Amino acid sequence: MNTRVDISSVAAVHNELRAKTPLVQYITNYVSMDIAANVLNAAGASPAMVHDVHEAGEFATFASALAINIGTLSPPWVEGMEAAARAANELGTPWVLDPVAVGATAYRRETVMALLEQRPTVIRGNASEILAIATQTRGGKGVDSTIDAAAVIDLAVELAGHTDSVVVVSGKTDVVTDGQRAYLVHGGHDLMPLVTALGCASTALVAACNAVEADPVAASVAGMAILAAAGSLAGIRADGPGSLRWRLLDELAGLDDAKIAKHIAVEAL
Repeated sequence: MNTRVDISSVAAVHNELRAKTPLVQYITNYVSMDIAANVLNAAGASPAMVHDVHEAGEFATFASALAINIGTLSPPWVEGMEAAARAANELGTPWVLDPVAVGATAYRRETVMALLEQRPTVIRGNASEILAIATQTRGGKGVDSTIDAAAVIDLAVELAGHTDSVVVVSGKTDVVTDGQRAYLVHGGHDLMPLVTALGCASTALVAACNAVEADPVAASVAGMAILAAAGSLAGIRADGPGSLRWRLLDELAGLDDAKIAKHIAVEAL
């Protein structure tokens, strides 16, 4: 387990990801399936988008990590999510919950509350989503955050302590906390929010890193930093969100220690 969380630990987790190629089961929404699977492949993991209740729980028993994204809910999908989360919880497999637009409807709030009972290793959302969970109010208007991640640091710390999960708040600067330790991840590019489902893809990377690193804080920082570094590099030559999308995949595939060190920063709070 890494005891330090910094640029060197990000590089170490990234190298482990490349070496071990973990199998990541990702139950995610229709919008994000393609980019999330491609991000996992480019970063060095192996994606499996297995969601049906007839196999989701069984598949989770041998996956290296699980991620669950509630973006396009329906009752059969929720049953698959709950089965997979139960299996991961019982086996101690790391799993990540992405509570997309949790504040928008009662169905989303109820689904997230039920999934939280299965003790996710990490909760990864934007500031509005984390605010909605932490305050149990309708704190978000949709999948996009209108609140800066830094504005909810205290609530993220409180939520992490309450749930015993690492909380990751994505934004212009990402926040990662387990309730005692807290870090900021600086990097990325201004075009990244214009590429639909990159947040969902970051959830996949966080899960993949948790599969190869026992410290969920170090793993979560690494997952967010890897995507931020690739986004920063992709943005150098991108003409817009379309070219950023494919360039980001190329940059993920070619990422190395030197590029990580140059294009992101990790700050302890």
